[in-house]
Amino acid sequence: MNRTNLEPDAIAARLPKGERPPVHTWNPTYTADIDMRIGRDGTWYYQGSAIGRPAMVRLFSTILRHDADGRFYLVTPAEKLGIVVDDAPFVAVEMTVHGRGEAQVLTFRTNVDEEIMAGPEHPIRVAIDADSGEPAPYVLIRDRLEALIARPVYYDLADLAVEQPGDGADELGVWSAGRFFPLGRA
Repeated sequence: MNRTNLEPDAIAARLPKGERPPVHTWNPTYTADIDMRIGRDGTWYYQGSAIGRPAMVRLFSTILRHDADGRFYLVTPAEKLGIVVDDAPFVAVEMTVHGRGEAQVLTFRTNVDEEIMAGPEHPIRVAIDADSGEPAPYVLIRDRLEALIARPVYYDLADLAVEQPGDGADELGVWSAGRFFPLGRA
């Protein structure tokens, strides 16, 4: 975990501003499924073999879309190819902390080197596994595409947790960009 003392606007200005293809506007007529899968650890597989070229994975990640039907697709203007995603398509592998307390801002870097600032546009949420009771933390990256927050990063996040009054009980959570994100009950 890194810590800096920058203001949210300065942090946002420093984050990369890569142009992504406008996949949300593409509605190709050809649709099929392909043997591609993203594992829970963020590894991309094609026909059962891990894709070993990070540049290829980053390229595919730019044309990934999560549609309202709950499925994930690689989309081009000519085709829409369904793929399997075991959990979330990305993994948040690094977190940087800027400031402290309610003025704190958290930025995350994913396994495909995308960086976001947690806040109203990129909320953090925690899902609890119904069978094991284990927490699974996520941060929204873009357009219904989330990153699972890696366990070591989640431990860093938990170290930053503060108590806030909640509905019926105090909640533990973190502040980022002026918003409180609950991580669990105190």
